[in-house]
Amino acid sequence: MADPDDGADAGEVGPAETASPAVVEADPSPPAPATEGELVNAGDGSTAQAGASSSSNPEGLSLNYEEARALLGRLEFQKGNVEAALRVFDGIDLQAAIQQFQPSLSDKTPSDAKKGRTKSELPSSVPQNPACLVLEAIYLKSLSLQKLGKSAEAAQQCKSVLDSVESMFQNGAPDIEPKLQETVNKSVELLPEAWKQAGSYGEALASYRCALLGLWNLDDEGCTRIQKRFSVFLLYGCVEWSPPSLASQADGSFVPKNNVEEAILLLLILLRRWYQGKTHWDPSVMEHLTYALSLCGESLVLARHLEEVLPGIYPRTERWCTLALCYYAAREKDTALNFVRKSLNKLENPNDILALLLAAKICSTKSHLASEGVEYAKRVVSNAEPSNAHLKSVGLHFLGSCLGKKSKTVSSDYQRSLLQAETMKSLTESIALNRYNADLIFDMGVEYAEQRNMNAALRCAKEYIEATGGSVSKGWRLLALILSAQRRYSESEVATDAALDETSKWDQGSLLRIKAKLKVAQSSPMEAVEAYRALLALVQAQKNSSGSSSTAAEGDDGINEFEIWQGLANLYSSLSYWRDAEICLQKARALKLYSAATLNTEGYMHQAREQTKDALASYMNALSTDLEHVPSKVAVGALLSNQGPRYLPAARCFLSDALRVEPTNRMAWLFLGKVHKSDGRISDAADCFQAAVMLEESDPVESFSSLS
Repeated sequence: MADPDDGADAGEVGPAETASPAVVEADPSPPAPATEGELVNAGDGSTAQAGASSSSNPEGLSLNYEEARALLGRLEFQKGNVEAALRVFDGIDLQAAIQQFQPSLSDKTPSDAKKGRTKSELPSSVPQNPACLVLEAIYLKSLSLQKLGKSAEAAQQCKSVLDSVESMFQNGAPDIEPKLQETVNKSVELLPEAWKQAGSYGEALASYRCALLGLWNLDDEGCTRIQKRFSVFLLYGCVEWSPPSLASQADGSFVPKNNVEEAILLLLILLRRWYQGKTHWDPSVMEHLTYALSLCGESLVLARHLEEVLPGIYPRTERWCTLALCYYAAREKDTALNFVRKSLNKLENPNDILALLLAAKICSTKSHLASEGVEYAKRVVSNAEPSNAHLKSVGLHFLGSCLGKKSKTVSSDYQRSLLQAETMKSLTESIALNRYNADLIFDMGVEYAEQRNMNAALRCAKEYIEATGGSVSKGWRLLALILSAQRRYSESEVATDAALDETSKWDQGSLLRIKAKLKVAQSSPMEAVEAYRALLALVQAQKNSSGSSSTAAEGDDGINEFEIWQGLANLYSSLSYWRDAEICLQKARALKLYSAATLNTEGYMHQAREQTKDALASYMNALSTDLEHVPSKVAVGALLSNQGPRYLPAARCFLSDALRVEPTNRMAWLFLGKVHKSDGRISDAADCFQAAVMLEESDPVESFSSLS
């Protein structure tokens, strides 16, 4: 207790008495008896004790006066008279009141024990009703200031409440009475919100962390609300983030590196609270977590948490579709397609447009799923509302892509030509509905190129580059391949160099590969080797930046180290540099033990050395590894065609099968023509030779299928 003879305390009585009329003037409605009764009800339960305190200690008058203002202000606030309540609250001297409740450091337990006090009578356990009244009044004052738009002042007042509680209980908050705990909880929640409204985002950030790390005895629901608001603030508040204080971190604990990581940590804690039954389910938590994890590219983490959500929270078709999107984003397309198939079951939701679009998109990337994708895309087109031209355009786009993939799997030339015509029809209808879809323009360009309509393909490639501003590497790759198919190698190289200048470093892998093949086509093998070396350096830099331990880690644009060593092996073997070729093959085998491409290169090396049996064995091993490997089929057919008349039927079989898989393979047409010529079918041979010549005039340095 402060000394009664202290001048500062003694001087408080005078102003308090002169201020009393102002209180009445501010709120004339509550009669004096009502206020007095409220004082009795809200006090420590003993009016006699209060009276004795008032008569024996001048400070008692000051305390009762603060209580009276607190009660009167609360009445005004409850009636909605915020400005009147604020005028009443302004007369409360918080520091003077807190000094009445704060335990004196000079009053120690031994001296109290000598006086025979019990533990419940110690200063640290003084009845807290007066403190409740005053602290609640300051909290209501900050709430009033917030309502009047004075958020910075509201935050300062709210902070004073929490500072006072900390000074009263310096060793941590004990089991205080519920009313005071309620005021503390509300103040802890209000403080960061007031700082946010005042535009003091740094203070708000610190207040949120203090609320969660401080010893405030918050209940589960209050802690949940603060964590959710804090995570939303971190994700969408555009705050200048600073790391948490290391002093508040336990040894070995996770320390977030940015605002998104801290938000994800908070949201995961909220989910764990729900799993443990400490709070109710809040669907917005999963929505915020979805956004945060998508920013980090951690779709598999999101999928795991979606699978952990108890049944009945989400409709199962909605859950399946969301899981499909997560796995598709993680490039696990087969798993994604399985979830979509479950959603599109005839007993579930077979006509869900978005699920049908996702299924058609997945199927459009794989030839063996093309027929299934055609059915999904057709259902999109038929179910899309006439007013929704965009969805219909996307459905037609995927329909054309699936038909194009399907045309590569049929064995009949007639069926192939029909499917190719349907492909172009679907893509044309789609672009008529959405003329400025850059991806649609690109796919049309690829389809034109594969059908050897190079003028139309060139027009689409230029239009795509213009639409994307030249920032997407695949547009430049398409342009370079089309120019190489027109035997305009120098122009193709210029386009490749321009693309290397326009695109980011991590997107240059495929461009460097094309540049190496252009150098080979222009009979500059050593320059091609330099391009491959640059490509190896790029892949190594990608591996170092991602921290990947896999030596065959794939780059962002699909280039991996195995393909580079394989390309170098093919280059050296074409130059008859057998030792260098063998070294490159060993590097490739270390990355991928069983590969049809590696075995095919081995066969070529054996054949060049006139080791026919070893060459044939290598080619057959390649086909055992990959039944659809076209270069090996062509190589076996060419090798058998030189072994005599009795091997011609087998050679024709292998070459025809190669053309079934890849109808535009000019080497297959060339060797098939030789087989027909040796077999006496001159007319068929002439047709094959003509096809080979036409394809050679429009053969790119790399297959157009590498673009998709």
